[in-house]
Amino acid sequence: MPQTTLSTANIILSTFNARYIHTAFGLRYLYANLGELQAVTSLDEFTIHERPIDVAEKLLNKKPKIIGFSVYIWNVSEVTQTVSLLKQISPDVIIVLGGPEVSHFPDQPDVVELVDYVVMGAGEISFRQLCEQILQGTKPLNKMIQGDVVTLDKLTLPYDLYNEEDIRNRVMYVEASRGCPFKCEFCLSALDKTSKPFELNAFLDEIELLHQRGARNFKFIDRTFNLKVATSVTILEFFLDRMSDDLYLHFEVVPDNLPDKLKQVLTRFPAESLQFEIGVQTFDSDIQNLISRRQDNNKTCENLRWLREHTGAHIHADLIFGLPQDTLENFAKSFDLLVSLNPQEIQMGILKRLRGAPINRHTEQYQLRYNPLPPYNILSTRDIDFFTMQRVSRFARYWDMIANSGRFPHTLPLILLITPFERFMQLSDALYLQAGSTWKIALKRLFDLIYRVMSSEMGADCEALTLALQKDYQRSGQSGLPLFLQQQTKQKKCKIGTANKRQAKHRL
Repeated sequence: MPQTTLSTANIILSTFNARYIHTAFGLRYLYANLGELQAVTSLDEFTIHERPIDVAEKLLNKKPKIIGFSVYIWNVSEVTQTVSLLKQISPDVIIVLGGPEVSHFPDQPDVVELVDYVVMGAGEISFRQLCEQILQGTKPLNKMIQGDVVTLDKLTLPYDLYNEEDIRNRVMYVEASRGCPFKCEFCLSALDKTSKPFELNAFLDEIELLHQRGARNFKFIDRTFNLKVATSVTILEFFLDRMSDDLYLHFEVVPDNLPDKLKQVLTRFPAESLQFEIGVQTFDSDIQNLISRRQDNNKTCENLRWLREHTGAHIHADLIFGLPQDTLENFAKSFDLLVSLNPQEIQMGILKRLRGAPINRHTEQYQLRYNPLPPYNILSTRDIDFFTMQRVSRFARYWDMIANSGRFPHTLPLILLITPFERFMQLSDALYLQAGSTWKIALKRLFDLIYRVMSSEMGADCEALTLALQKDYQRSGQSGLPLFLQQQTKQKKCKIGTANKRQAKHRL
């Protein structure tokens, strides 16, 4: 985008993305709706791995009058540090915050005290109006500004703001609708009144232009992509008409809504061209009722089985640990059932406190205790103590390394025999005792640790375990051999050498 090359800018739109591959979709919406102010606005994205002091320097180099930051649970620490520096170095710069982390007054982070204005909720129109007032010298008296919600047809779509670098190397976030009709209390979308669609033809025209420019990786951020099946089918047919080996589509889908018309289209997609993010969260109907979650568990299981058996879609299924009323033993039942449905990935999420989320009404009754620091993960509940929560957090990390990574397809079935949750928890506990960490474990060392724990503490058949690990290691492309394979190779050579000596002696 040409505005990123400005040496000076009256307005800077900025944020910290979790990774470089991500793009700041919200900032592009703000920029697209700035009207004439676009000419004096720069859009500058960073990642959470960059030093706040370096970011502050880059921003101030453009001599801005206004800097707007988009604040989320994953970047509030970095934004806070950067804003603190900016206000020390250049206190006259007007700083405006927006985003879900600052949109729920009075439940707001400390960084709000440091800034000049906060736009809460929808910002496409209200941010522009605020900037116009500031630049005209008529600053609003109210620090907290409730964003104006307008009908979606009044918004300028931002898709032409993806530049060539974005298209080549980053994810294209797109949305065919906004909002969610469901009221799951752990999610901020529970605050939405309903789901509203963008005008479909206008949306597909924009996607067609992106596709013509070379975009092939589309991530739909719609909370309920398959809510209106006719629209879902139209969008899927659009991409089927443009199918290529490098096209990849990500959708978040409602797990219990998969009618035949939608199934017929899904079977036509090539393997690994679709990814479905499916929020199961829990199979416990009592917990579902407690947190206002509507889910037909039987339909969910039936649909997950159908997707695995009849499509090549990659299934990323979510579970949440730490929900009010849940226990370790009860969560294990949801986990074991989900494992039996065989999704390629199970995301083990630990409940986090989202500001404004309705689940916060249960905090006192269920003694929900959260980390006071981002990402505000739950530390204990009435039914789950802190040490159990730590065990499951380690379980989740090791599960990502071993199961979700796809590196252990031959070994994983040996780990999950009969009682998957219990067995993997046993492995997780032992790995932590051996390694002392869940981070920075080299892949070769991980193979050794798994062999050591499973052979000595989990009663695994050593021959079958060795064969499975050996196959998985060969698939990894790593050079050399893990220590346990080196030792077994030496032992075999030793036995062969001894046998040859005995045979030679016998011949004499």
